[in-house]
Amino acid sequence: MEIDLHFASTLLEWHKVQNKREMPWKGEKDPYKVWVSEVILQQTRVDYGIQYYERFVTEFPNVESLANAAETKVFKLWEGLGYYSRCKNLIASAKFIHEKLGGKFPDTYDSILELKGIGPYIASAIASFAYNLPYAVLDGNVFRVLSRFFGLEYPINSASGKKNFSEKATILLGSNPPAIYNQAIMDFGATVCKPFQPQCTECPLQVNCFAFKLNRVESLPVKEKSIKKRKRFFNFLIVEYKNQYYIKKRTEKDIWQNLHQFLLIETKSVLKKSQLVENEEFKRIFSSITYEIQSESTISKQILSHQIISGRFFHLKIKEPLRSLDNYQLISTRQLQSLAFPKFITAYLKD
Repeated sequence: MEIDLHFASTLLEWHKVQNKREMPWKGEKDPYKVWVSEVILQQTRVDYGIQYYERFVTEFPNVESLANAAETKVFKLWEGLGYYSRCKNLIASAKFIHEKLGGKFPDTYDSILELKGIGPYIASAIASFAYNLPYAVLDGNVFRVLSRFFGLEYPINSASGKKNFSEKATILLGSNPPAIYNQAIMDFGATVCKPFQPQCTECPLQVNCFAFKLNRVESLPVKEKSIKKRKRFFNFLIVEYKNQYYIKKRTEKDIWQNLHQFLLIETKSVLKKSQLVENEEFKRIFSSITYEIQSESTISKQILSHQIISGRFFHLKIKEPLRSLDNYQLISTRQLQSLAFPKFITAYLKD
């Protein structure tokens, strides 16, 4: 108990005197903006997420503006952040708050947790930062600080591990001011107890730190073995007809749902030009069409949480429209600029 009190009091003193970390949402009390910031920061570095947050809250400053916005506009603003289910859930929850709750953001932990796409961490963040309710946050920074200082070796990516960490975090929060304490421990993990090259020699918690005393800093926190990633191979055909391109919206339950793509042929490996023209699906689509393959890109790769995507792009020109495509439509170059594409495609288009 004594060491718990020492941990919390030292952390709060560090936050008061030494914490210089600045972020645009720091100290924010608007639950909508806290929500947006936390959703953006899922799977996104803070320095990269800041620009998206600032653009997002400028364009959609409140729940009503987001709920009434065209979904294509919202997804376009999200383009490049990845994990597009986050954006889809933001839209759905904004509509729910606007239409079912009269525009009033939920103000209890349980009611916040009921919103689509919100789990215990984001619910705790909104409850504590916006409403100063006594809920301890558990993000990667907090897991790391607690694991190293107290020598907690529960796997942080397991259900039982998260439960044990949550119980410890709640005990440490105690009667401390929730918003201040949570911000302190998150910032401490981001700036002092960092994943790599932590500042142990300057750490005010060093004297009682389990990991420092036993030279375990590099081995904590512990994670269960990660799952094997699925490998997929995409061959995108940028088919041009009279200065227009064939585009499709991905509506199936798969990666990049609600984003747009060019004509896609998925195969067991990435194809070369000579292999592409022999592909059965390619021959079916272009069997009665005169086409010219003008260019072939190098292989690109994108690593997702559970998949590795490899692929290349082929630019084709045709002199008559395709007749055997489902759900594809011809889009002008100007229209392309208003549509949201996966990062895999936007990276190629920018190059």
